[in-house]
Amino acid sequence: MENDKLNQLKLYIDSNHTSPYAMFAYIVLREKGISFETTQINVREKHHLVPTYQKLSLTGKVPILVHGDFALAESSAIIEYLEEAFPAPDYPRVLPQAMHQRARARQLQAWIRSDLLALKADRPSTVIFDQPVSSPLSEAGRVDAEKLVRVAESLIRDEGSTLFDAWSIVDTELALTLNRLVANGDTVPEKVKRYVKKQWERPSVQEWLKGVEADRVARLKG
Repeated sequence: MENDKLNQLKLYIDSNHTSPYAMFAYIVLREKGISFETTQINVREKHHLVPTYQKLSLTGKVPILVHGDFALAESSAIIEYLEEAFPAPDYPRVLPQAMHQRARARQLQAWIRSDLLALKADRPSTVIFDQPVSSPLSEAGRVDAEKLVRVAESLIRDEGSTLFDAWSIVDTELALTLNRLVANGDTVPEKVKRYVKKQWERPSVQEWLKGVEADRVARLKG
């Protein structure tokens, strides 16, 4: 019965592997050790806007998690769902165990998704997954960057490994947001660089990056 439950999982991701939110959902599944299939959606060709995909996702967003006859979009909702559907101790936690740390993690997730818009415009995820940009940060982007670094420095532990007692998906989320600066060569404190490097070395992240590289090679050949 358990194997049947696992085999029903499918994750829809962007075919170019540049969606941070698809990456977060993918990493949660890998960290929990859950078997799943992936279906790649070509967002460049607007395949996420076709009626069948719209019906499945409700909002036309990538990623989508399909579990049996249930489909769910929005990465934060997918993360919460997987944490409840595949709970500890049978599966590793991806959110902190302690109540206050878990609340702080959710605060950071909400903030990362809703704020820092100027920074995201100046330093899109393609600076991480494709190539840096040469343009300097705008004034609004600089303000966002300073706020991001200030928050990160206040939360990253001295050893630069995690935010909380153990790794959580929020470490990946914060590290990716910081990597918009690090990967582009913008100036950030060494503590921040060490933290991003540590998170990027995680096997689940490296597996996602293999998909990024495969897409890059395919585009060059095409």
